[in-house]
Parts: sequence; C-alpha cells; structure tokens
Amino acid sequence: MRLTRWILAKFVTGLVMIWVVASASFFLIVAIPGNPAQAQEAQDILHGMTPQQAQRATAAMFGFLPKQPLLDQYGHYMWQLMHFDLGVSIAQEGTPVTHIVAAALPWTLILALSGILISFLLGVCLGLVAALKRSSVIGDTLSFGGALVNAIPVFVIAIFLFYLFTTVWAIFPHGGNVSVLETPGFNAGYIGSIITHAVLPVATYVLSLLGAWLLTTKASVMSVLGDDFILAAELRGLRPLTVARYIARNAMLPLFTILAIALGLLFSGAVFIEDVFNYPGLGQLMISSIGTKDFPVLDGAFLLVTAAVIVALTLVDLTYPLIDPRIRRS
Repeated sequence: MRLTRWILAKFVTGLVMIWVVASASFFLIVAIPGNPAQAQEAQDILHGMTPQQAQRATAAMFGFLPKQPLLDQYGHYMWQLMHFDLGVSIAQEGTPVTHIVAAALPWTLILALSGILISFLLGVCLGLVAALKRSSVIGDTLSFGGALVNAIPVFVIAIFLFYLFTTVWAIFPHGGNVSVLETPGFNAGYIGSIITHAVLPVATYVLSLLGAWLLTTKASVMSVLGDDFILAAELRGLRPLTVARYIARNAMLPLFTILAIALGLLFSGAVFIEDVFNYPGLGQLMISSIGTKDFPVLDGAFLLVTAAVIVALTLVDLTYPLIDPRIRRS
C-alpha cells in the first residue's frame, strides 16, 4: 500500500511539473513584446480576413483568443493541451503542430539515443579502467583525454568533423538525413543511406558526451574503492572480476541519474548538431521556427523537450528501488 501511494505521488509530482512548465510557456507567449497572437490576428485582418475569421485562425494557431480575458485564454490553452492539440503552424499554414513535431521526432531519436547510449557504454568502461589504473600511464592518459574532450564545445566538434570528413576527406554526405535518390522503404539502399547520413552527427554526440561519462565514472568508482566492503572482498581473496562487479554496481547509481537526465535533454542537445549537419530533426525544427517566428511550433517543441526531461526524472525515481535494494527496504 505504501509503495502504491509512493508511485502515485511520483506520477502526480511529474504531472504538476509539466503543468507548471506549460503555464510558464503560455504566460511567456503572452508577455512577449508585441504579443505574437495579437500580431498574427492583426496581420490576418490586413490580408483580407474578417475579424471573426482572424480570431478563429488565431485560436487554432495558438490555442487561445488574444482579446479574451487572461484567465479565459489560459483555460482555453490548457484545455487544448489536455487534448494533445498544440495548435497550427504559422509558417506551414493549416498544418497541425503535432504532425510537424511528430515528423521531426524520429530523426532526433535516431541520433540522440545512438549517441548517448554509445558514449555511455564507452565512457563507463573507460572510466572504470581509468579508476582502477589511476596510478599508471593508461589511467593518466584516459583522464587527460576525457578532460580535453569534455572541454570542447559541441558545435566545435560538429564543425571539425563536418569539415574533416566531408571536405578534406569526402567520405560522408554533406548533410540531410537520407539521399533523395533512394526509394523509401525497408530496403538495403534506403537504410544504408540513413546510416551513412547519421554517422557524423552520432559521432559528434559520442565525442561531446564521452569525456563527461569517463570522468564521472572515474570519480564514482574511486569513491567506492575506499569502502569497507571492497577491502573485505579483496581480503577474502575474491577474483578481481568479482570485485570489479561489486564496484560497478555501487558506482552505477549516480551514473544512472545522469543517464536519465541526458536522455531527457537529448532533444535540446540536437540543436547545434542538427544545424551543422542540416539534419531535419527537432533541433533543426526549433531553429527554423525561430527564424520564421513560428511560435506555435517552437512552443510545441519546447513542451516536448520539457516533458521528456520530467518523464525521465520520474522514471529514475521509480526504478531506483530496483537497482539499489537499500532504497527498496527503506
């Protein structure tokens, strides 16, 4: 019974956080100088619409009528969000925001999930080696390399890889997500084109995150190495592989939290990478929405990013007891 109440409390907390962010998003749009909703309504009237037609078009785009009382606007906006209605795009007239976001989402997931998981696995393995070999040349080299890579901004890594492997060595395509010459479908040519277009963006993700995983793993492992149970395991003559497994299980808790946060923030990290490689994901969509002042699309993408972070953190709280028996017993 206590466990059920605890799980319900976590879900309710996540929903409240999403509601707070959605509310902040609404009031941010209203507070923008010039109020984009009112500006769009006035522009529609100038283009020949009647005031009633302009009001209906604005309500469809933003989810509220700009000339209504503020609480009525807020209630209408939240009602549409509860029905997963994010409005209609300004730049792509008549196209629902949900369709636009849904079309860009899979491409970002391909890049970000691949990059985060690969960098996590590599970083944890290298960080474990760096901690266990901390007084050797291998450990010092890994630590220095991790710190160096971690200090380089992601857009610098993206530009460097783009220039090196598309200009100096023309190995990979210059941009996009798939060749227009390939027939869409589950065939070798189309899938191969998707993979070759994704190699450089995924490599950028991996390099931008690898240093942080390596250094965090090293610090976490070194904090565990001084615990009494490790000394007891070594004195009992357990195999080094068994001791390493004990170390890894106890050092994984902070890493698991950071991994969940990284998965939640994977959309925001795509902005620079997708812009450099002209990859049509959520990051590219947000940049183009800023350029065209397409506030409904920008708002929809922002809400998706925020909801992803909150859901990831909620799932971390729910899965912690499965990883650490001490939490489950408490």
